[in-house]
Amino acid sequence: MGMMKFEVPHQLSKDQARERVNRLFEYWGRKYGIQSDWSGDRAHLSGKVMGIGIDARLEVTFRAVSGEASDPGFLLRDKARRYLTDKFNAALDPEAAPDRPPED
Repeated sequence: MGMMKFEVPHQLSKDQARERVNRLFEYWGRKYGIQSDWSGDRAHLSGKVMGIGIDARLEVTFRAVSGEASDPGFLLRDKARRYLTDKFNAALDPEAAPDRPPED
């Protein structure tokens, strides 16, 4: 299976961005059973959503959250990329309350 790359810029400090991304991961863990492991500013996600395997690696930097995730295939690729970037954009929005729960 191939990988799709993504990058979502942010205007937060690196620590704030990592904290917000971690909250998003906790939400995905509760909702979908996705597991996340952090090593410094890098994270690995794994699990299944609606029968589709998820394997992603990402890094939080001073300017962006970037990484790659398993490609769900041609039919779902654009939808998956849009979902990821929308969720990260919402989590990293400096105008949003930092503890606001994600919406589906």
